[in-house]
Amino acid sequence: AYPYGVVFFFGCLGIFQTFINARENKDAFFTAALPVNKRDVVRAKCQLLAAAQLGQLLLTVPFALLRVVLLPNGNPAGIEANVAYFGCGLLIYAAFNAVFLISFYKTAYKAGKAFLLGVIPVTLGIGVMETLAHVPGVADWFDSTAPAMLLQQLPILAAGLAAYGGGMALTYQTAAARFEKVDLS
Repeated sequence: AYPYGVVFFFGCLGIFQTFINARENKDAFFTAALPVNKRDVVRAKCQLLAAAQLGQLLLTVPFALLRVVLLPNGNPAGIEANVAYFGCGLLIYAAFNAVFLISFYKTAYKAGKAFLLGVIPVTLGIGVMETLAHVPGVADWFDSTAPAMLLQQLPILAAGLAAYGGGMALTYQTAAARFEKVDLS
């Protein structure tokens, strides 16, 4: 009995810690001093985020399946780890990445402010996701792990995949454009 949506907050917190560590090691200045474009610096960070977030989701899939087998009574605290859950997670990560990266690359130093701004849509997304798991009529299919209900959850996964992929592309473009204007000297 644990609100599984909190897992996405922890994923964002890990990214924040990575950016704090990079800031303290003057990663932006060092990397910008290398013979690479500033856009490539942002691209590398976007790829790091994608690898961490998608890796986290892929690693949880076997445990989500195992949970259904070992604990078939469900999660009374919130949404089940089902197809809709993973779709919502991708939507949450897309929103976080957009706010966090675009805010961070305005200065390339203010990771704390960027995280605080980025955690707002994360909190709202988790709240909506966990609430929908208790709304009569919606919860019947949204919070289910029954195979018959998985087809109804596929549009949420598809929306999450589309938002994540498209969102990362737009986030990269915007963050890279901002970072090119930053004076690191």
